[in-house]
Amino acid sequence: MTDTNSLLRELGISSVNDGACTGQWIATPGGRELVSYNPADGSAIASVVQADEAAYEKVMDAATEAFLKWRMMPAPERGLIVRELGDALREKKEALGRLVSLEMGKILSEGLGEVQEMIDMCDFAVGLSRQLYGLTMHSERPRHRMYEQWHPLGVVGIITSFNFPVAVWAWNAAVAAACGDTMVWKPSSSTPLTAVAVQNIVNPIMERHGLSGVFNLVIGSGSVVGERMINDRRLPLISFTGSTEMGRHVGEAVARRFGRSILELGGNNGVIVMDDADQDLALRAILFAAAGTAGQRCTTLRRLFLQKGIAPRMIERLRKAYASITIGDPLDESTLMGPLVDEAAVQAFLAAMEKIQADPGTEVLHGGNRIDRPGFYVEPTLVKTHPELEIAKEETFAPILYIYEFETLEEAIAIHNGVDQGLSSAIFTSNLYHAETFLSHEGSDCGIANVNIGTSGAEIGGAFGGEKDTGGGREAGSDAWKAYMRRQTCTINWGRDLPLAQGVHFDVDA
Repeated sequence: MTDTNSLLRELGISSVNDGACTGQWIATPGGRELVSYNPADGSAIASVVQADEAAYEKVMDAATEAFLKWRMMPAPERGLIVRELGDALREKKEALGRLVSLEMGKILSEGLGEVQEMIDMCDFAVGLSRQLYGLTMHSERPRHRMYEQWHPLGVVGIITSFNFPVAVWAWNAAVAAACGDTMVWKPSSSTPLTAVAVQNIVNPIMERHGLSGVFNLVIGSGSVVGERMINDRRLPLISFTGSTEMGRHVGEAVARRFGRSILELGGNNGVIVMDDADQDLALRAILFAAAGTAGQRCTTLRRLFLQKGIAPRMIERLRKAYASITIGDPLDESTLMGPLVDEAAVQAFLAAMEKIQADPGTEVLHGGNRIDRPGFYVEPTLVKTHPELEIAKEETFAPILYIYEFETLEEAIAIHNGVDQGLSSAIFTSNLYHAETFLSHEGSDCGIANVNIGTSGAEIGGAFGGEKDTGGGREAGSDAWKAYMRRQTCTINWGRDLPLAQGVHFDVDA
């Protein structure tokens, strides 16, 4: 059992918390009080006083001023500070992971895994701080040298979702800090306490170095804080994680002011299982990808394609496995699936089930109901259906898995790609032809494509993001750091002549 009061005290959280911070908490930030509820039983945990527009301006002023100093610190020195953040997260991993589970509802191992992802991102950013490389190019003009270099971009706006309340902040914050940017973080209104806890971990580190205004927090509504951020020209980059509908609004607002956006939006992820697949391996991957986090990951498996030769056996094994999933308190180590985040999520699940049950060609194989107990619990659900079912082409943030049968790989790929979203995908096969076809130009159209692993649980070393209505953004590893910097092409003439490019002549007496 978790002593909630002790846990909150360890992370510096009181019954009522301030919701704006520049390194120092802004007393009376002016907004309404926001209560955070435990989705496992609906009880209040603690509350936060949200920021109003005046508090937002204080935070933006601090971030803008801090950028002028932070950008001039050598990148490897910035990396050392990020390393200290990673060390501090290691010390608080157990407590912060438990708070993630308490406030968001994911099971404890996933809560701890999310904090580990933060630690991994800090380690990555430390190395990155010595690798912010540019290219050199050969000039067509004699005695000229060309190269590119990367400069810090400015103040980065980070808007995160409830389902990964701290890890997505780290994807952005660790990299942005190494790149020389300061940042303003607006967390989800469903998970404000985890954000307060993270800020309490950050503050002493920055204070030791005589710094403030680098990592900033503004908790507030979308209408007050969110709209200010996406329309604020002082934020050259907005990194937004959320629904496709809201992401479209964010992208349009940022584009109007010629800002940049990283959009991590909806997924409708599919797994193709071929006749030649290792069925035991596929089954384990399907279960976690579909039921993990109660179906509330953007990478959750929502559509399963089974080749007809193995479909009956796989469906029977799935029904048996789904019946054995333990549902309950996410802090109980025996639990495999916790609650949905709130009542609105439950209602979205039930609305989807109404449409499913109204379709004559669709059969509910398991689940489909709300669980009658305190909190926001639903049954993990299996649905056998057909490619024309419209609700299956949308993303319902709940544990509903649609199952399709297919004859050929080409048929499966066509149905798989026939949705608006394009985040994560996978194939299970022991055939090299099938695997390479899936990974080729004629295969998956998603930003992530896996072979013999599931759709969720991406490692931080690769760039994370998707295509189409998933938004096209890329975060975390590979060269995603370039989004947080501005590129500058430089040419140096070290000769005494002034030849023009492309052979242009412009001679005049001077």
